[in-house]
Amino acid sequence: MEIKNRIEELRKLIEYHNDRYYNQDDPEITDYEYDQLSLELRRLEKEYPQFATADSPTQKVGGTSKRELRKVQHDVPVVSLQDVFSKEEVYSFVNKMIQELSDPTFVVEKKIDGLSVVLRYVDGNFVEGITRGDGVIGESVYENLLEIPNIPKSISEKYPYLEVRGEVYMTNETFERINRRQEEVGGKIYQTARNLAAGTLRQLDSSIVRERNLDIFVFNLEICQGREFASHSESLNWLKSQGFHVSPDFCVCKTADEVWEAISSIGNSRWSLPFGIDGAVVKVDSLSDRAKLGMTSKVPRWAVAYKYPPEQKETTVENIEVQVGRTGRLTPLAILKPVRLAGTTVSRATLHNQDYIDMKDIRIGDTVIIQKAGDIIPEVLRSIPEKRPPEAQRYVIPNTCPKCGAPAVREENGVEIRCTGTECVAQAIRGIIYFASKDAMNIEGLGPSSVEALMTDGYIKDIADLYSLYNYREELTNKGIVGKEKSVDNLIRAIDKSKENDIDKLITGFGIRNVGKQTARVLAANFPDLDSIMNAKYEQLIALPDFGDIMVQDILNFFARPEVHSLIDRLKASGVNMKSKALEKKKDDRFSGKTFVLTGTLPSMTRDEATEIIQMYGGKVSGSVSKKTSYVLAGEDAGSKLTKAQELGIPIISEEDLKNMINN
Repeated sequence: MEIKNRIEELRKLIEYHNDRYYNQDDPEITDYEYDQLSLELRRLEKEYPQFATADSPTQKVGGTSKRELRKVQHDVPVVSLQDVFSKEEVYSFVNKMIQELSDPTFVVEKKIDGLSVVLRYVDGNFVEGITRGDGVIGESVYENLLEIPNIPKSISEKYPYLEVRGEVYMTNETFERINRRQEEVGGKIYQTARNLAAGTLRQLDSSIVRERNLDIFVFNLEICQGREFASHSESLNWLKSQGFHVSPDFCVCKTADEVWEAISSIGNSRWSLPFGIDGAVVKVDSLSDRAKLGMTSKVPRWAVAYKYPPEQKETTVENIEVQVGRTGRLTPLAILKPVRLAGTTVSRATLHNQDYIDMKDIRIGDTVIIQKAGDIIPEVLRSIPEKRPPEAQRYVIPNTCPKCGAPAVREENGVEIRCTGTECVAQAIRGIIYFASKDAMNIEGLGPSSVEALMTDGYIKDIADLYSLYNYREELTNKGIVGKEKSVDNLIRAIDKSKENDIDKLITGFGIRNVGKQTARVLAANFPDLDSIMNAKYEQLIALPDFGDIMVQDILNFFARPEVHSLIDRLKASGVNMKSKALEKKKDDRFSGKTFVLTGTLPSMTRDEATEIIQMYGGKVSGSVSKKTSYVLAGEDAGSKLTKAQELGIPIISEEDLKNMINN
């Protein structure tokens, strides 16, 4: 019974972590830890076949489709690969293929750590993009994939139907830049580039994809109607000739020694790559050999994925410092003796919270084992008690704020400890930085260093003070704390411009706990002005879509504070807009009952902006053309959607036509 119970426990754990990884884009464990769970389950099911079941996660691909995105059935099942973890397993696979096939060759490729997608082309034009999902049904992310420059929107050889598979990823540089920005504003720190790339690609707002600079490598040709290829390497070279970014530096090998040499070479260079990889893939090159070998119920027999073990190093915790975020959250940070790890020098790692410190028993002076989560974010795996200095004491996060001295209190039924000070400088700095950020009031030129300098010199204490900075133009110019005269003037203009923002930007900028930009948009779309939101009752807020009890209580608590009322009064006096522009537009439903399809590049607005305008006036936007389509809004380089609209006799309009429809 112990074996059966362990198998059931492993299945539940893997299903849980599959959901965190594939559907929530928020994994709790490293890929290596997940692989070990899967390896143990596979081993036990093999040794005890009486406990094997058809619904085991070892027989499934992974995630399910997100309900918010349109589901699409795959033409070719999108399968995973069999993982191997040792040189012996690699040699076993290669030698087995040599025994079963006539003089096979192998292709070794980098296994890009990203989100797998399938791209579809009709008559040479890009028409659909789908995530893997559960391998049978994925989710359409076509509009978002259009924002990735390295995906060809059309190719020169116009075959009737083409389907390729690739991996969408985020570069290490972009990932680190986003996390630096998140740290500056006290936002969520993302754990892995893969996680952030996957979450970005599933966004309903394509502008977020454009901002985050996603990229793609194509690694397999699934279908090509009208042309046949003899080998995988031949297909990759052809895809490259059509403008696709193919799996970089793939290597064709003959023997097991050559295959292992290629795997080792990739492993030796992995830390210098500008993107993350989580292994190397070994594939049989001949496509006819692949067809002969076929598949198991889950994986192809003609390929394996070798997983590199994460690099781990010992180092010493020299100190533990506490950072204060914009919401007052105290975050402990381990200051480490610098050590070279996974291609960079690591000198600090977050310790998250008191429970994390206690669970891993981390103390100042401890020798610890560290690695990089997703090969990027340093994390402390464990301490080594036997190397602990005798004087090392259990570390406790202080009960007072290290910046302002106010009491620090642990959340009821939570793990976070927060500063209770209402005049905490650290919170104020983070709060103003967040207020000026792109997602909020979008005040260009007001970065972290400028905010800190302005606060240090006494020009600002809170966000309302920003709107009085024009009074100090000459002083700021002379001191140069935010730059020269031009920089000062640009900043003042940007601050003045921000007064015109819709109130969703202002609400976002307040930095209310659990209220992001999407929540702020819902509030702006359902209340006429900020006063109405401030005076809203629990029953009004809880009735809004996706509003839960905790979020509603946070909103009510925020607007109940007298200092918030005073702050808003000062913002009003400065001329900051307090009325909902979104609701005003919502009242005009001239496009009610009309369905629009967007295609091509518009002259002066993005497709997201056009979509927002259409929806504000009661219209719907669809991703595909049908007899029910009312209008097709076409821009430059419009593709198959335009052709289909012409065939169906659907009215085709330009951006100028859309503007006239609104203004007349």
